Amino acid sequence: MRDLHFPGRSPVLSAHGMAATSMPQSTLAALDVLRAGGNALDAAVAAVAVLSVVEPMSTGIGGDCFCLYAPARQRRVVALNGSGRAPAAATIDWFEAQGITALENTSPHSVTIPGAVSAWEKLLNAHGTKGFDELLRPAIAYAEEGFFVSSVIGKAWAATADKLRKNEAYRFLPGGKAPAYGDRFVHPELALTLRNIARHGSRAFYEGPAAADMVAALRRRGGLHTEEDFAAGRTAAHFVEPIRIPWNGFEVWQCPPNGHGILVLMLLGMLGGFGPAPDGPLGVTRWHRHIEAARLAYRDRDAFVADPLLVDVPVAKLLSPDYLDGLRRLIRDDAAMAVLPAPGETELPRHRDTVYLSVVDRDGNACSFINSLFEGFGSGILAEQSGVMLHNRGYGFRLQRGHPNCIAPFKRPLHTIIPGMVTRDGEAVMPYGVMGGHYQPMGQTSFLTNHFDYGLDLQESIDLCRLFPYQGKVQVERSVPAALCEGLARLGHVIEQVERPHGGGQAIWIDRARGLLVGASDARKDGCAMGY
Repeated sequence: MRDLHFPGRSPVLSAHGMAATSMPQSTLAALDVLRAGGNALDAAVAAVAVLSVVEPMSTGIGGDCFCLYAPARQRRVVALNGSGRAPAAATIDWFEAQGITALENTSPHSVTIPGAVSAWEKLLNAHGTKGFDELLRPAIAYAEEGFFVSSVIGKAWAATADKLRKNEAYRFLPGGKAPAYGDRFVHPELALTLRNIARHGSRAFYEGPAAADMVAALRRRGGLHTEEDFAAGRTAAHFVEPIRIPWNGFEVWQCPPNGHGILVLMLLGMLGGFGPAPDGPLGVTRWHRHIEAARLAYRDRDAFVADPLLVDVPVAKLLSPDYLDGLRRLIRDDAAMAVLPAPGETELPRHRDTVYLSVVDRDGNACSFINSLFEGFGSGILAEQSGVMLHNRGYGFRLQRGHPNCIAPFKRPLHTIIPGMVTRDGEAVMPYGVMGGHYQPMGQTSFLTNHFDYGLDLQESIDLCRLFPYQGKVQVERSVPAALCEGLARLGHVIEQVERPHGGGQAIWIDRARGLLVGASDARKDGCAMGY
């Protein structure tokens, strides 16, 4: 239990249903669906649609998503990959002929065909009980009537204003500036597109006027996209076989590559061999081991993780106990490894703009859902008539012939957004996730070990200070104790304080024995957990 002498919040308790999201409007939309008889998947779609309006720099219908869903009493976890593919004309030959050697984050070439709307529809058709016509109503209302900008959202909006100006996305800069705390923002063009999706399904996004508007916006800037590419994107989302690892008497589940959820399982496999460190949750040994394990895992990510439809990804090898034991033996408690920074620490962009949410309903269905534009406001390219801000997930591609993540027609890039799920004896006990770009595997494993190894409650486990190895340094939040920073420095780590905190997070614990749901939502965001 937290020390009440210090600021903080307690976990939220309920009996019948719970949602934890990064904005109160989204949490409320999910609860309204649950109370109206919808299930966890219905509520998650309603919630993420609201987030696509009220947290527009982080997510939107112009982005991608992934989902882990545990249907009640079925003792299985369902995984859906909602990542989009590159255009048909996006060949490495074309880029080489144009003399383009690297992708830019605001270029149309960083835009893959958005997968979110395709994924939402496929999930609802397979596991939902309600349709877009009902579930999109709250999002439509916020777009039509407007919403008030909160403090975290206002700060993030202002930080991306230059990107919006660069690509002339002035719809998001009313009066020439980013909306500030307490300002109302209205987006009627997006409301109309959402209305059309509510009436006609994903076809209204991937075909017709909306698709033509997105293609025109991209081609005006030199993009290779066609309306045929968008039409094909309507069926791009697909169910995949999730991957897992046994850990601490539980099973931890992730979506398989092209996402990097496999790093969560690798990290747990390495750290599990050590067991909890003797110096506790803020101890130097605990975090030194975690940092070193992360460097090894991220090194392997950049060597192997790519689109498995086009590249052979050695998942079984990377998760084998012998391999993970070998990696763990490279870690010494008395000194940092004298190795160069992993490729992923130097070449992938920094970003923290994503939304994650957890929902559990009264029947025990559990949903872990993540949706993203990648960087803040994605590419910054706005399809003005449809109101769709386009992500820049293709920035994860390389323009290096022969590299696993080299761009190719219909290929999916390396993805950083990863929902998580914990089960015990086949039943879901916790949908969870941590936002923050390629920090996410580090964040998920920090959260899990905070809770299961060091005994912090769910909210404390999310709130505890964070750090992350990046570009050869260890980036620490300002709340990381000085003694911990000094101890890590003595082991050879270079400490760097970051301006923005590392990501956010949500989780819901399912206590079936007591009929209890326990929710937590990260104070680094504006959101909350609520139940009924």
